[in-house]
This record gives sequence, C-alpha cells and structure tokens, in this order.
Amino acid sequence: MKKVFQIVILLTIILGFSNCRKSDSGLLYDKKYIEEIRLARKEAGFYMARDFIPGATFAIAKDGKLIYSEGLGLASKDLDVPVNRNTKFRIGEISEIITSLAYHLLVENGTLHSDSAVQHYLPDFPEKEHKLTLDNLSNHSSGIRIPSNDEVNWKGLNVSIERGLEMFKDDPLISYPGWDDENSPFSYNLLGAVIEKAKGERFHKIIKELVTDTLNLLNTGIDNPLITIKGRSDFYDNGFMLHVENADFIDLRYRAPSQGFLSNAEDLAKLGNAMLYSDYISEDVKERIFTPVFLQSGFPVQLSNGWVVSEDQSGRKYYARSGHVTGGGASLLIFPDEKLVMAGTINITGNTDGIPLFKMAVPFLTVPESQNNND
Repeated sequence: MKKVFQIVILLTIILGFSNCRKSDSGLLYDKKYIEEIRLARKEAGFYMARDFIPGATFAIAKDGKLIYSEGLGLASKDLDVPVNRNTKFRIGEISEIITSLAYHLLVENGTLHSDSAVQHYLPDFPEKEHKLTLDNLSNHSSGIRIPSNDEVNWKGLNVSIERGLEMFKDDPLISYPGWDDENSPFSYNLLGAVIEKAKGERFHKIIKELVTDTLNLLNTGIDNPLITIKGRSDFYDNGFMLHVENADFIDLRYRAPSQGFLSNAEDLAKLGNAMLYSDYISEDVKERIFTPVFLQSGFPVQLSNGWVVSEDQSGRKYYARSGHVTGGGASLLIFPDEKLVMAGTINITGNTDGIPLFKMAVPFLTVPESQNNND
C-alpha cells in the first residue's frame, strides 16, 4: 500500500505539470519553451514515480540560457522538507569532470604537465612496471584496478586524499598504461592528490579557486558529513523490495576527486554551459577535454577526460556523464551543436535505468536533415 500511495502522490505532481506555474519549489521556466518543458517534466515525473525517487532536481539550458530549473519531491522524508532548486545532492562520478576541468586548467597554465609521471609530483608513490602519466589518470587508461566492495563501503573518517591512496598504491597495475581502460575512481583520487601536491593547497580550496567560485557554482562543493551544510539533502537507499530507507553513513572526502562532490541540476547545467560558452575556459582546454582519446590499440577510451563523447542514434554529437554513490546520483548531458544542456540529480543510491535525460531532451531536438530527406 505504501508503494501505491507514493505513486498516487507523484502522479498528482505529474498531472500538475501541465499548468507550468510558479510553485513553492521555486520553479523557473521560460515561456518560450513551455510545451517542451511540460513534456520534459512529465517524463521526469514518471521516472520518479516508477523508481520511487524521494527527491530530485532537474534543469535545462538552451542557447546558453537557463530555461528550466526545479526541485521535486522531498529532501528529507523524516522532516517533510521539500526539495528546491538549491538543494544539494551527492553526484558520484560526475565529480570527475570537475576534477578534470581543474586538471586541464593547471596544464594550460604550466603547473602540471600531462605527460609527466605521477612520481614527478608524488615521489613517495611506488614506481610501477611502466610509466604512469597524468593523462593516463585523466582518461582512465592507467591500469589501476577498481575498488572492491569492501573498499567502496569503507567507513573511514577524516581520511585525506593522499592517505586514501594507501588502498591501492602498492598493488601492481592490471594492464599497461595507455593500452586498456578501466573506469576506476582510484585514478581520479590519485590525480587529485597530484593536484594538491603541485599547488601546495588542499583540494577543496583549489576547486573553489579554479572552478566553483569562478563559474558561480554556488551549490557545488565537497561533502563533509561532520559539518552542517546548508541545503544538503538527506540520503536514501533501496532496501528490501524497493523500500526506501536511510542510506548508510559514509565520508567521501578521501575520494572527493572521483565521487565526493555535492551539487544540483542547476549548477550542473551552469557547468555544462560554461564548457560551451565561458571565455574563462579557453578553446584549447575545451578541445582537449572533448577530443576523443584512443588507446595504443586504436580503440577509443570509454571516458575522455571524465566525459563520454559520442553520438546518438540520429548522429547528433553529445557529451555526457552520469554518477552514483551511496545516497545519491546525477547525470549531465550536452548536445553541443543544438546548444542544449540537460541535468538531473537524485537523493537515492543509483537506480534501475538512470535519470532519463535523453528522453527529456527529445522535445528540444530538431530532426536531422538527413532523416527528413529519407521520409
């Protein structure tokens, strides 16, 4: 009965989408796109109802302008606190694209050198059988193993990024750097430690200086479970038979570069816009980040500098990344030629199908001319 009640409540939200009025959640929308937004919100509502998502934020930007942003559902089920546009969620591996941007900005200004070995910056990191470069870390072609289940769920507190390297630093590589790719968060944790050492500052201060403050990402930062963070959502998990329960307590600061950020859809949409339009991010940096990277075997890596760079079924180029971690998840999708940015965040551990940004994007996409000619 509880599941039925949840569906009824969320379907009520869906039916209210057609009015597209201002609400207590701080709904922002552009009347020019009211029909497209209505369809996208309907898709978001069905997703939340079907997958029992307690709370979420969604945002859309078009032609460099934010045209839709909204919070839906509950940030706290216990306190009956609704989500709003500023609610902060755990974004999992989308943290990597923030770290990647900082890395490339530091390469551009000469602080880091992409083809340098890790040991050039971290002399205490054990030598491996082959040279391990910073670009290998950025492109997940390092050969570093993925974490075990025990490591993913480790409950350590107040562990620094550099101390967190002890989990894997003495292990042999599972493949030659540059010859295979394995999407291991350890690669980005190591890259974060290199960034700290090269700059001589704590990672969170570097990110504020290079990324979040500069790009006006007011609701993006590293999660710290031991302090009060205004607007932070509670975190949830799927228990037995999809019963929603409070997620386990976990401190992600030692893996901040790979999984430890808080953000929301509006800030992620701003970040996507910045990747397309900001003068602060040079064209050289943008090209470097979004140029597909190939392994020594000639096959492309899955993640170029933290991003999926690919084409949809209609041949449209897109950049994307999704992430999930205990108590949260997020997705970011950019269609550069259509100047469209979609973002979503949720406050429950990664769910069945993921945030449906591709479906939500459909009303905003034009049919390619090649398809029109074939009809």
